[in-house]
Amino acid sequence: MLNRYPLWKYIMLVAIILVGLVYALPNIYGEDPAIQISGLRGAAVNVATQDLVKETLDEHGIESRAITLENNSILIRVADNDTQLKVKDILSKTLSSSDYIVALNLAPATPVWLRMIGAEPMKLGLDLRGGVHFLMEVDMTTALDKLLDQAVESLKADFKENKINYASIIKIDKNQIVIRLNDDNSRYAAIARLNALQNFVIDSQTNNTLTVNISEARLQQAKTDAVQQNTTILRNRVNQLGVAEPIVQRQGADRIVVELPGIQDTALAKQILGATATLEFRQVNESSAIDMSGILSGKVRPPYGSEIKYERDGRPVLVYKRIVLTGDHITDSTFRMNEYGQPLVDIALDNAGGKTMFNFTQNNKEKLMATLFVEYKDSGKRDENGHVILEKSEEVINVARIRDVFSDRFQISGISTVEEAKQLSLLLRAGALIAPIQIIEERTVGPSMGQENITQGLESCFWGIAISVIFMLAFYRLFGVFASLALIVNLILIVGIMSLLPGATLSMPGIAGIVLTVGMAVDANVLINERIKEELSNGRGVQQAINEGYSGAWNSIFDANITTLITAVILYAVGTGSIKGFAITLAIGVITSMFTSIVGTRALANLIYGGRRVNKISI
Repeated sequence: MLNRYPLWKYIMLVAIILVGLVYALPNIYGEDPAIQISGLRGAAVNVATQDLVKETLDEHGIESRAITLENNSILIRVADNDTQLKVKDILSKTLSSSDYIVALNLAPATPVWLRMIGAEPMKLGLDLRGGVHFLMEVDMTTALDKLLDQAVESLKADFKENKINYASIIKIDKNQIVIRLNDDNSRYAAIARLNALQNFVIDSQTNNTLTVNISEARLQQAKTDAVQQNTTILRNRVNQLGVAEPIVQRQGADRIVVELPGIQDTALAKQILGATATLEFRQVNESSAIDMSGILSGKVRPPYGSEIKYERDGRPVLVYKRIVLTGDHITDSTFRMNEYGQPLVDIALDNAGGKTMFNFTQNNKEKLMATLFVEYKDSGKRDENGHVILEKSEEVINVARIRDVFSDRFQISGISTVEEAKQLSLLLRAGALIAPIQIIEERTVGPSMGQENITQGLESCFWGIAISVIFMLAFYRLFGVFASLALIVNLILIVGIMSLLPGATLSMPGIAGIVLTVGMAVDANVLINERIKEELSNGRGVQQAINEGYSGAWNSIFDANITTLITAVILYAVGTGSIKGFAITLAIGVITSMFTSIVGTRALANLIYGGRRVNKISI
């Protein structure tokens, strides 16, 4: 019989609408102003810290909605923005800035029962939710300096392999390397070898000394790689640390744009992005002839090729300057506890790193190897361009004797706390920055601006739906009611799907995409209703007219929507930032509007008119 749906179709339709409604619900609860406290370099954030926070707030007569401890951080929910700022100021004075970060944040006010089924509000972009915007510049000086160090080591290994005798290979300023050779034969062999290598250009030669430049092509490649790899690492890092939907993209030759929606305080963002933690593995100089007391007092110079580094407790360690391996080769790291309850970090290396470590440990069994924790810190000074001068800080966290040969998997110990092991593991897993970065522009987008954008977006949606509903009711009567209900369900489904998708972020262009799909959904129902009216005017019966209206309009609706969907896919593939947001909402809206306009309104028409004799319909 025409225009009859089986029961399972109605059940499926109701189930889809209910699921969409449940997952759209969190968006009506909004967010609470909050303060987030997290630890720096292993500082413990525990129950004792939580109790201290409660006591401090009680002393100042401040009431909080909730104080929760999870994932090594404390979240304090308060009633309004004024209280939020006041609490941040108080806790910043109470807690040590060297151990803790006290940052402003926004916490979803979703009820527990919704959170238990994974229902969370939509992720809002920077223009709606507020957050921080950074323009960051890669420190090319350090990047090229590292390239020069690698080139020196590469030349030493290459000359040794090709049996070219040399006195010394050292780097000097202006990206140059000076090679001192033992005799004329070695000089001729070195020149021939350098000409065969693509990355080096001989600048000048005097007697048995060669001055070598790194080729311009290699320098440009190093600069490009530094920006690209830092961009990838920053994106991995903010994802690892739980910042929702960041925008991290390259801008120009040496700059990176980072936008972190939902973070209102730049302190936490700087900690996440600016952390340059990595590891260096070096051999310890164990020579018995070394006068350590003389070296420490400054009376004796360290042996050539060696330098003093210090452990956390101040104990000196004499290590060779030559770096065995850096954190650039680390592909994964996890923390765990050993059988004695001490924290360890398991390290996994890439193929090149594993080969290097295998060769080193094979040739240096029973010798000591030191693990250095390296990071770049703000020195408090600025250069002539006003940029912050970064200072390299190194600390020996582990000295261990090589008992056996190992390659791409091993452990490091000597870490003070579990929290520090977690943080070190996370930063190494996310990746060490190829070169330090400097923040040259920072901007905080306040929640008031975001709220204004949200209000304007909601108003545009409301007026778009209102005008569409009035039009449909005026022209199509009861079938206009069907279309209007489908329009509302379509909006609920879009919001529900956007809330479910982990990669979807709503921005102002995304709202524009939703408003556009509202018009497209009405367009589909206009085609269906006009086709039904046409069939009725041609003398068709009511049941046949309804059936022909839906089946006849299907091809036109499908063609129009599939071309729009293809456009949305292309926009998402080639676009960035807000363009992707528009493409996502447009694609979701196209799919849901086809479902509600065709299946949804057909179900209502079948429910009311299907399966019985009808001489007249309200259309």
